[in-house]
Amino acid sequence: MKVQRGDIVLVDFPYSDNTGSKIRPALVVQSDLWNQRIDDTILAIITSSSQRKIGATTQYDVDIATVEGQQTGLHLNSIVQCENLVTQDQNLILRIIGSLPDSAMQQIDDCLKSALGIQ
Repeated sequence: MKVQRGDIVLVDFPYSDNTGSKIRPALVVQSDLWNQRIDDTILAIITSSSQRKIGATTQYDVDIATVEGQQTGLHLNSIVQCENLVTQDQNLILRIIGSLPDSAMQQIDDCLKSALGIQ
């Protein structure tokens, strides 16, 4: 499945200790050019766990009570963790559930810059 930057997708991610896996949402952060040219895409993990919210400049809050939040397809207030990136084969993406608008993706760009130490 070809995805676009800003899509929120569901992926079956393995646990870090390889004891199982869990279907989780993630945000496509890779450019559309590379999403079309290669099979892999870069994703930022999304969590609804309040314990993972650290108020860092690497995190973007999604409030599902807002119009923007409703477009995401998420069912709970969540955090896009730009400090937690993974590369995934696009064929392993289960489905697209929503998206973030361009204005939010500009804020995601700031979070990514912070996570990667880019000025």
